[in-house]
Amino acid sequence: MKSNRRTFIGGVSAAALVAGNTAAFAQKKYDDGATDKEIKIGNTNPYSGPASAYGVIGKGIEAYWKSVNERGGINGRMVKFVTLDDGYSPPKTVEMTRQLVEQEKVLAMFQTLGTPTNTAIHRYMNQRKVPHLFVATGASKWGKPKDFPWTMGFQPDYHTEAVIYAKHILANVKDPKIAVLMQNDDYGKDYWEGFKEGLGKDANKVVRHVTYEVTDPTVDSQTIQMKDSGANVFFNISIPKFAAQSMRKAAEIGWKPVQYLNNVSAQVSTTMRPAGFENVQGVITAAYIKDPTDKQWDNDDEMKAWRAWMAKYMPAGNTSDVNYVYAHAVSFLMEQTLKKCGDNLTRENVMRQAANHQKLRVPGLLPGITVSTSPTDFYPVQAVRLQRFKGDTWELFGDILAAEST
Repeated sequence: MKSNRRTFIGGVSAAALVAGNTAAFAQKKYDDGATDKEIKIGNTNPYSGPASAYGVIGKGIEAYWKSVNERGGINGRMVKFVTLDDGYSPPKTVEMTRQLVEQEKVLAMFQTLGTPTNTAIHRYMNQRKVPHLFVATGASKWGKPKDFPWTMGFQPDYHTEAVIYAKHILANVKDPKIAVLMQNDDYGKDYWEGFKEGLGKDANKVVRHVTYEVTDPTVDSQTIQMKDSGANVFFNISIPKFAAQSMRKAAEIGWKPVQYLNNVSAQVSTTMRPAGFENVQGVITAAYIKDPTDKQWDNDDEMKAWRAWMAKYMPAGNTSDVNYVYAHAVSFLMEQTLKKCGDNLTRENVMRQAANHQKLRVPGLLPGITVSTSPTDFYPVQAVRLQRFKGDTWELFGDILAAEST
């Protein structure tokens, strides 16, 4: 499914990364951002701007570290989480990241959000040899340890997700005529390349391919163009604001294609509700996180624990927003990584432990989906299930679909 993305490590030696955990506890070693009493973690997030719907992720992460500190911290150290608003603007991300690395002197950057924004700091983080961990974007470039040994993703990569949609369309839609709406940046292009790969010899089934800029006020004109193409399938590669706009506009103009929505916009509260539930029935997307609006999780132990956590640490938070489940899950993974570091809180050891998870069960991930990493595999989550929107929630269907490590 993937074309040889799991390559060999460079920069941080493979031997160092595969070293066992026992040495981590042998003696205290610190880099910037770590002391006997504190671990300082940096983050940028779009609390304002066109992607501000994702701002709740940063707030959820902040609440998670508060809960960790109330439990006594990590190996006795309090976590100081410094998060700054970059407005989803790459130049601002660069400015904020330099401030966090060079002035705040954080041990690591964690969960910086967005493909264009992370792209802007990708080389900088690796040149500075500062962990750039579990970034909030599924671009396939975050899983290339040979070229960028200090950067690691978290979620399933966009390329593989798009391959899955393409194959599902070919198998389930008779005579598909496909229209694609794409954000015009690396995020959109990663999905687009995967989609074309999945279509293979049927790539000519795409009859209209339109793009938008994050600065555009609406995507109404693009939606009209797609309808006018005669397309009966709509692949929506958009962030929540534009995904909601396009699905609502499609309904307004009487266009009723089979719709596939990228996972990054599959939130009920920020995409589906603004689009109008009546306009999004039957939309298909991929999932790897439990959706809190899905009633099958009402009595699930992990989700009951999550709701109790929300009530205590995010009482004003929207418990129907899957972004809070995501924030809790990825923070749990970071906590486990730092725990494994013991008293060796060097940046190299943080990366060593990040690349040393084997089938870790992370609360909030769908059943059967675990986290595994290695010195040559920087894709922590590599499996999804498809789901279809019905009523006011998502319904899972089919089997777990896993990426192939080739």
